[in-house]
Amino acid sequence: MSLKEELIKVGQSFPAEFKEQRDGSLVLKFVIAERKAFLSKKKLTYKSKVRVNDEKKEVTFFEMLSESSSGLSTGSGFEFKKETYGTKGKERDGGIEEMSSLFGKKYNYSFDYKKIREALKEEAQKTGYSFSVKLIEKLV
Repeated sequence: MSLKEELIKVGQSFPAEFKEQRDGSLVLKFVIAERKAFLSKKKLTYKSKVRVNDEKKEVTFFEMLSESSSGLSTGSGFEFKKETYGTKGKERDGGIEEMSSLFGKKYNYSFDYKKIREALKEEAQKTGYSFSVKLIEKLV
């Protein structure tokens, strides 16, 4: 069984399953939390993308939390949000953890995104592949 097939199998224990894309990458996406207010709805979504390079024996990984909303908003209709994160080497310092604490103020959820990253990393390393986290989805 190939590593990609193993990662898909490992992904069966996650809230959603990996879907293989045309470019060969694997994408996992699901809603973590929802908030409903008068005439509006907001969703918090987790997304991860994985690419397996068999020639170089490496796995690249990207993950993010995103918020989407629909309906009427209260107030002026304009919202501004500033987010910052630092980088050390090739990995984000804070990154999804910072996003999670930011969104945790708005939503109640108990999703542990680290389990996904760690399960994929463990599977890659078992087969002798390197595992790296990318900051930008296009680099995966």
